[in-house]
Amino acid sequence: MVGTMNATHDSCCMPTIEQSDLIDLVRETRQRFALSQAEFVAKLGVSFQSVNRWGNGRTQPLSLALKQIESVLHQMGDRGQDLLVQHFST
Repeated sequence: MVGTMNATHDSCCMPTIEQSDLIDLVRETRQRFALSQAEFVAKLGVSFQSVNRWGNGRTQPLSLALKQIESVLHQMGDRGQDLLVQHFST
């Protein structure tokens, strides 16, 4: 399923990503960048518990965390391009 945006993507507001899409985004980003969960949370500057809460639907990531995920995808170049389009395009 393609990521559904509930807000526009601009400098003040990041999109809200559906729960199932968020889980897929986190998993795909970690796999493609060969990051352990500990490395992934360190790269984002969030706690392990935060990522767990995203995965079980208890919370949504803050816009700063989404910006960090987007930044990681940009760093991946071509390997992250499809995820950028799927989850961060307006």
